[in-house]
Parts: sequence; C-alpha cells; structure tokens
Amino acid sequence: MSPGAAHRFVAAAVAVGACAGDDETAPPTPISDTLRLEYPIELWERGVEGETVLKVLVERDGGVDSVVVAESSGRAELDSAAVRGARGARFEAARGDGGPVRVWTRLPVRFARSSEPPETPPDSNARMPR
Repeated sequence: MSPGAAHRFVAAAVAVGACAGDDETAPPTPISDTLRLEYPIELWERGVEGETVLKVLVERDGGVDSVVVAESSGRAELDSAAVRGARGARFEAARGDGGPVRVWTRLPVRFARSSEPPETPPDSNARMPR
C-alpha cells in the first residue's frame, strides 16, 4: 500500500445540537457536505478504527472558533486528526434572537476503513451527512 493510501474513508456524522441557552435557537448546519480529514497512516495500516466526539464552537459567521474533544476515541492520533479536520469546517451559523448566534455543537467523527480501497486521492474529503 502506498503511503498516501492511508488518507481514506472517514465517516463523519454531524449530530448538531445548539447549546446557546435558547430553546428556539436553530442549530448550525454544514455549508459543504464534506469535512477534510486525514486518517493517520500508521493506524490505517494496522486496521485501527475509532470514533472521536468533538465539541465545536461555531461563530456567527459560520467559522469555527474552537474545537475540543468531548469523548476520546482512545487513540490520540485519531483525536488529533479529528480536531485538525474540524478546525477547517464551515457552517451556516445557528440562528436565534433574530439573527446568527455563536453556539457550541457536537460533531462525532468515525474513522473506519472500507472493505475496498477507494479510488479517491490521498487528500479526499470525508462525508458529513446533511
């Protein structure tokens, strides 16, 4: 397997829940249906999989301000890869009080190998369901 082959399918599911303290806050949603994640090559080659749950602070402009690990995968390499990928994510901002609001949201990131090697380039995007 080539070194670039480790940047493979990483399923990223967005369980968006706004935490702004307002029950009528519409949660942020991904602008794009992709999240750029890199599967650590050494873990890919060893068949290591896992899930990291992140807390992401989404700004009023939809950018990401902060990312913290809410639930570790148990592997620092997977947690770090998830955090790096989430920092570049873009969202449609949460809405409340008549306009965009800054909120924390949860982002589960699942690192899993597929049964077949994908045909995508090394820096391929991981899917985020809408």
